[in-house]
Amino acid sequence: MSNTTNQLTVTLLQMDVRIGEPDVNFTALSKLLEEAIAAPVKPDVIVIPEMWNTGYALDRVHELADRNGEETKALLSHFAREHQVHIIGGSVADKRGEDVYNTIYVFDREGQVTSDYSKTHLFRLMDEHEYLASGDRVGSFTLDGVPAGMMICYDIRFPELSRKLALSGAKILFVPAQWPHPRLHHWRTLLMARAIENQMYVVSCNRVGTSGTTDFFGHSMVIDPWGEVIAEGGEEQELIQAQIDLDLVEQVRHKIPVFGDRRPQLYQDEN
Repeated sequence: MSNTTNQLTVTLLQMDVRIGEPDVNFTALSKLLEEAIAAPVKPDVIVIPEMWNTGYALDRVHELADRNGEETKALLSHFAREHQVHIIGGSVADKRGEDVYNTIYVFDREGQVTSDYSKTHLFRLMDEHEYLASGDRVGSFTLDGVPAGMMICYDIRFPELSRKLALSGAKILFVPAQWPHPRLHHWRTLLMARAIENQMYVVSCNRVGTSGTTDFFGHSMVIDPWGEVIAEGGEEQELIQAQIDLDLVEQVRHKIPVFGDRRPQLYQDEN
């Protein structure tokens, strides 16, 4: 990222995911990474969808999960270091001890893991809570010195989490997901709302393809702090690239000072 322009180029890998076939998915991701880095404009940040290593093969996730994220880290750390690019490593089924988590690993330009986040809100409609353990902390980190945050899929239905990240200074929110039909309207509306109410960029990367009877629609998006969609994918596998102007975050927050006008004493949850 240039310190003079205060801009980032982000590339979203809107990929298909083969359920229960990590080897196939690792090969497919490697090809997409090479395609992304060979683009006319080199990305500063690459973002990958949720659970790209195994898909939602929950009944087999304990045998398929990446032990301590080792295979994921080997691939993404090497690529990030070789090409001097940040990677928001989607999320992977990550086995630690006897539990499996849905975890994002963040890699800096030197290939170091600078942060990780495990999904805190498990989606009961898909029985995630029966197979996965939930995380217990928010996903704050810095990217080239810029405060940022991360959430996973279902997390976007919980505005308290994104507001906590914004109050900690986050200017960009990264959201890997596997969000299916028929809830496209929810996906787009919730992401735009998170951007508008927190006056920050939202960078969301959704998968495409079909797993069983579930169709995933893509529509990965980059949304600016006004809530304007500046890039959006279709419903097929593709790379989506956008430029982020971080100066816009401060401009919007100055123009409509919602953080200064908050009355947190009225918002306390008494339950």
